[in-house]
Amino acid sequence: MGPFLRTLAHKRDLYAGGVMTLIGALALTQVHSIGTLMHMGPGFFPMTLGVLLVFLGVLIAINGLTSPPDQGDQVETKKNEWWGWACIIAGPILFMILGEYGGMAPATFACVFVSAIGDRTATWKGSLILALAVTFFGVLLFSYLLKIPFPIIRGFTL
Repeated sequence: MGPFLRTLAHKRDLYAGGVMTLIGALALTQVHSIGTLMHMGPGFFPMTLGVLLVFLGVLIAINGLTSPPDQGDQVETKKNEWWGWACIIAGPILFMILGEYGGMAPATFACVFVSAIGDRTATWKGSLILALAVTFFGVLLFSYLLKIPFPIIRGFTL
């Protein structure tokens, strides 16, 4: 393997930029009616996100190509982080289940709390405070400011 290919084998930024560019390009292929700035269509936001992802992906890939090989690119984790992976996957699943049967507040709290305890350095107290704060501001933003029709707690009216 030549030095150029050996360098490319350890370039996480190049791969990450390529994946972001690909996802952005795929998002752009799904855009239909964008409308105008005054009357935005349903495709305006996905188109904007797709363009942004392509732009950032290209910048990250260029950075990966032009930077010298980093020692951090070659470091592999010594053990798998099964607890963290399980918590990160369980958080959105809990949000979907509790959102359907419990409402926004319990779903948001469970999602944030379970995802936060997946961090190796997180404490139960810190995760609890984070989950309470995100739930409070999430309910404030989505229920009261944006008026999203998602009950705060199912079966309970305020």
